[in-house]
Amino acid sequence: MVAPDDERIETLMVALTPNLRAFARSLCGNPDHADDLVQDTLVKAWKHQSSFAKGSNLKAWLFTILRNSFLSERRKRKMEIEDRDGRLAERLSVQAEQPGHMDFKDFEIALAKLPADQREALILIGAEGFAYEEAALMCGCAVGTMKSRVNRARNKLADVMGIAATSEFGSDTFPMPSSQMAAQKRDS
Repeated sequence: MVAPDDERIETLMVALTPNLRAFARSLCGNPDHADDLVQDTLVKAWKHQSSFAKGSNLKAWLFTILRNSFLSERRKRKMEIEDRDGRLAERLSVQAEQPGHMDFKDFEIALAKLPADQREALILIGAEGFAYEEAALMCGCAVGTMKSRVNRARNKLADVMGIAATSEFGSDTFPMPSSQMAAQKRDS
């Protein structure tokens, strides 16, 4: 149908609504969804009627808008997962980062208060995952001295940070390096 210049576009859009409905139903198969699609099409056409070239085929223009809207919606739905009861969304929640960040700042301050030899021992064993024997060789001291430095450093950190039990640590858990797990098993 070619839109003559003397007829108003809105009158023609209303006249083409049954055709749009039939086309929308053939695309989606659901009458309610088809009606929503037609409504979206008419709203888009109304908003952008200035881009319609007078004298061109209004029906083809509206059908193109409807088809593109349907395809866009379909692409969008491919990326979405239905979660009616919200269970999936609950599992996707993330704990706030602020407490962990502030705890780390407190840890940095407490770590800086340790004597250099204890701080070095704690970092080598706790953070880098070296065995006590390896750390002792690096620092040029006995293995017993390294164990003592690490123990004193841990106790001092706990005291400075006001930690009385491991239950006071946050829920952030990081996998322990296998070398550190092996060292802890050997040392226990």
